[in-house]
Amino acid sequence: MAYRAFDDDTLGFTTRQLHAGYDPAEHHLAKTTPIYQNSAFELGDFDRGIRLFSFAEEGHSYGRYSNPTNDVLEKRLSSLEGGGAAVAMASGMSVIANTFLNLAVGGDEIVAAKTLYGGSLTLLKKILPQYGIKGVFAEDSDDPSSYEAAITDRTKAVFIESLGNPNANIADMERIAEIAHRRNVPLVVDNTFATPYLFKPFDHGADVICYSATKYLGGHGTLIAGVGVEKGGFDWLSGRYPQFEKFFEENREYIAEETLKKHMFSKRLRMTYLCDMGAHMSPTTAFYILQGMETLSLRMERHVQNARKVAGFLASHPAVKSVSYPGLPDSPYFALAEKYFPKGPGAIISFRIKGGLDAAKRVLERVRLFDFMVNVGDAKSLIVHAATSTHFGQPVEVQEAAGVFEDTIRLSVGIEDEQDLIADLDQALRGIAS
Repeated sequence: MAYRAFDDDTLGFTTRQLHAGYDPAEHHLAKTTPIYQNSAFELGDFDRGIRLFSFAEEGHSYGRYSNPTNDVLEKRLSSLEGGGAAVAMASGMSVIANTFLNLAVGGDEIVAAKTLYGGSLTLLKKILPQYGIKGVFAEDSDDPSSYEAAITDRTKAVFIESLGNPNANIADMERIAEIAHRRNVPLVVDNTFATPYLFKPFDHGADVICYSATKYLGGHGTLIAGVGVEKGGFDWLSGRYPQFEKFFEENREYIAEETLKKHMFSKRLRMTYLCDMGAHMSPTTAFYILQGMETLSLRMERHVQNARKVAGFLASHPAVKSVSYPGLPDSPYFALAEKYFPKGPGAIISFRIKGGLDAAKRVLERVRLFDFMVNVGDAKSLIVHAATSTHFGQPVEVQEAAGVFEDTIRLSVGIEDEQDLIADLDQALRGIAS
């Protein structure tokens, strides 16, 4: 059998989203990735057991460490991103939290944008400081020099979103990456809203990518999951990361030095945090994500097509105060969208409605096709009030710094017929402007 599509990274994106990382010959020639519903795997013999538990040999021993189904997902997403290694976890927030714990210890800082998802803001503002890790926020999330001003000798990462939540704002990633690297600091990017089909952060200077696979990667609203992807090659032995130097010395006897140096972030993330803190992904979840990823490029094309139409409709509606979508020509992020998102800047739209909170509530109660729920990235269109959901509990000044107001409504535009989406919003908005 000559089939080799599983490890050919010269193939196109849509081809690799179907084939990358899965060799049927290693799985009884089953064409679809099997679900390995096992808590543990036979070690074979005594010496192999040692090799597995020291991670000197790639393989599977205990389900909290790794699983063959999850392994296919990790390899597939790594291929689509152009990365070197990936680690699947139980949720997007578990990936972000463990990424920060991997990078920082007590007394360290993470520099971040203010325009983040509410859960990420809470993690940086309230939770990590309890363990001595401080979130420091760029004064102006749109200005690369603000990140430079925030970096100190204690900074261990710069964290941004490729498309902000909920306003789909775009940072000039290449400039921010250059600033971070000049200070020997990695750039970590949450690429959830964009997916590797619309945007590849590694091509623009990112070192680590975080995903909530719950969203577009799955695309069907049936799971909670996350994946972290490492580009590979960042210098973790520069003297800025003592924990990585210790990890290197402890493991160089077992793991090939070249592999350890190239993928040290992912190795430590798995061996120190996934294994010992338990945020593992179930193999059934990995299977469902793989099913969703097979149509990722096709879905994202339709998502973007619909989002452009919906954003244009909202921008001209008399009941709408303003629309945040970087694909609109009058968006302050339009030039960056043209540079970084030639296939389209995603399908998340937020808009502010005239009439304040009462008017926002009326729209949420009137929609008949858009479903009122907190998720995004589903094939079905969703609507939510950000201030009382994604950014609930944040102080007003923090919400407003993130572009969230009491009259802000966020849309996740699905793949339905565009005329049905527009008609539903039109009937929900009718009479509000009068």
